Amino acid sequence: MSDHSGSAGDQHVRSMARGGGLNLVGALLSQVAVFVIMLLLARVLGIREVGRYAQCYAVLSLAGLLSLSGFRAGLTRFVAVHLADADSAALRGTIRLGLAVSVTSSVALAGALAAGAPWLAGALNDPELVTGLRLVALTLPATTICEAALAATRGWRTQRPFTFIGQLYEPGTRLLLTALALVAGVGLTGAFWALVVAGWSAAVLALLALARLVRRVPAARPVYRPRQLFGFSTVSWASSLSSTGLIWADTLLLGFFANPEIGVYNVATRLVTVAIFVLAPINAAFGPYIAYLYHQEQLTEVRRVYAVATGWVVRLSLPAFVALLVLPGDLLRVFGGEVATGAAVTVILALGHLVNAATGPCGTVLNMSGRVALNMADNVAALVLNMLLNVLFIPAYGIVGAATAWSVSLIVVNVARVFQVRRLIGALPFTVGMAKGLAAAGVALLAGLLVSWLVPGWQWRLGVGLTTIVGVYLAVVVALGLSQEDTMVLRTLLRRRRGGGPRPPAAGTPVSAGAR
Repeated sequence: MSDHSGSAGDQHVRSMARGGGLNLVGALLSQVAVFVIMLLLARVLGIREVGRYAQCYAVLSLAGLLSLSGFRAGLTRFVAVHLADADSAALRGTIRLGLAVSVTSSVALAGALAAGAPWLAGALNDPELVTGLRLVALTLPATTICEAALAATRGWRTQRPFTFIGQLYEPGTRLLLTALALVAGVGLTGAFWALVVAGWSAAVLALLALARLVRRVPAARPVYRPRQLFGFSTVSWASSLSSTGLIWADTLLLGFFANPEIGVYNVATRLVTVAIFVLAPINAAFGPYIAYLYHQEQLTEVRRVYAVATGWVVRLSLPAFVALLVLPGDLLRVFGGEVATGAAVTVILALGHLVNAATGPCGTVLNMSGRVALNMADNVAALVLNMLLNVLFIPAYGIVGAATAWSVSLIVVNVARVFQVRRLIGALPFTVGMAKGLAAAGVALLAGLLVSWLVPGWQWRLGVGLTTIVGVYLAVVVALGLSQEDTMVLRTLLRRRRGGGPRPPAAGTPVSAGAR
């Protein structure tokens, strides 16, 4: 019995490693694409235009969640559950209902945003935002369709459509078209049209990928369970809206208070986001397994994959956080000298994100185990706290105040979630592997500080410092030793890179789970 359980548990970890590894590659390339877009806008158009782009993108992100109505998490969870129950009729009904509601709401909201663009631009103290806001409205239905369709595909515990379409194709196409627009001299308007074209083409590809997976499910007349889906998704909608509001509220409030350093703030934010890029892809790979295992009451395996996922997030993020703490000004100088004033903002934001990484994917555990109302309460509380702190700090301290408000809110909500997950599944996110990673990060921090003191010239200091931090960190991690699960994960990823072998379907899933 125990051997069988251990074998099944190893299979779940290996499967999650395959999906998580693919997601990590996609997330890294996606972050690089977005980073280069910001760099191009800053270098070609100036930091003020970066601020305008960021404000319009913030509106797109918030409006996208409003129109998605919480079905992103709901589609992933219930597709995974219906696959576990071999209920193809309910699966088909869930997908159709989720897509129909999301499309309808996104079209209605896009029309309202297009009509209200002049008013919103006035509220943000920048009339030149009108064109960008209207092009964002044109993009909104596409991003909603794309996210809903890709969320449904993740219910099959496959990360391929999410990675190749959402993390590679869309940002890569947007980068290419933005670069062409800047070369053609059409400026920020061209960058927004790049967003439109990339969004709609990605939506078409996402629908095709979802249709391909649905064709593998046995034919059945769709069964609709709106109460089940709406009950979960309505609460999830409020939760997701609050968490996304936490990300973008500071940008919009800086515009509301007419702060001239919005562009600087968003360059610093983008830089810190690169450090935490591992969190979203690991959550995406991890979430369907939590839904599947928790639904089957396999709490031992839930705790195991939770510990594995947290270890990946922390140890893969730490070198980037060390670099942000040691070389913030030099990293920001890549965007231009004036942006280097955001060094303090970068450090403050990095500290908040470091706690976010160290506490693991707690929110995903709550959502995928059905505690979406509790997760919503956490996110709403964090958003309210963030808004209050922003209103207090921005007028007095500008972008430093916004960064402080954001980090404090993020730390508070994640510490609360650690204790909630502890009560739910009896596990804490702190492991021996995490302790080893923190020890290696401490040594790398000292080495990076030494380089920053000894090497003159920011370009040389940046190159030597980054190389030293990564090299020292990896050397200490290897010297401290890898766990058995770390070795298993690495072997799985290496086999995948060489082409791998056939992947058996997850145990207990009669309906085809698709290729990972």
